[in-house]
Amino acid sequence: MYEIEETGGANIGFGRATWPFAKLLVNKNELQLNASILGNVYFRPSDVISIEPFTLFSGTGIKINHRVGGYSEKVIFLTSGSRDLIKRINDTGFLSNSDTLPAEVEARIIKYQSSGSFPLKWSAVVIFGLIWNLLFLGDLLGYFGNTNNRIPIGIGAQMALAFAFLFALAILLSEPFSRLVLKDGRKAKELKSFLFFLMLISGLMFTIFSLFTR
Repeated sequence: MYEIEETGGANIGFGRATWPFAKLLVNKNELQLNASILGNVYFRPSDVISIEPFTLFSGTGIKINHRVGGYSEKVIFLTSGSRDLIKRINDTGFLSNSDTLPAEVEARIIKYQSSGSFPLKWSAVVIFGLIWNLLFLGDLLGYFGNTNNRIPIGIGAQMALAFAFLFALAILLSEPFSRLVLKDGRKAKELKSFLFFLMLISGLMFTIFSLFTR
């Protein structure tokens, strides 16, 4: 089966993923746009009304006009050579495919579409946000002995960054933990690029903040 795979950026709703945090995969049966933490959207051929070139102030790409109610109307893949990409998508047979999809493909698309595009459970997002903010707030209020600094670079900030690093690492390495925080059917590999980026940034900031608090 002829299949294309492209790396780029994406806009889904009000969220944006820059290159290389989005990946587009298309074959004759499905179109998948994986935008890491922004979400993973799946389309069958009958879900797509049209695919058109799209120009944004920061770049060009393609806009996927669709009829899936649970997804944002704004689904854009950002890449250069948008017209050539549309031709290549057409060459896969996706846009003209009216055949009945294989049962496993249909089941996967139904499962993804029913849970929406955002991959994390909202309860996990709320708990992460509460812990993160409480640790920084502890520094601001002096609970960790950081009463002289006007910016939160005390023990609380270091704990928040370590928490973010370990949270991302646990999703990658622990299947029970990933099942706890990800929606049903979602996999850690869908967020791999974002999780590695989060670990890099939090680890780097932890090192810098540690130097400030010596």
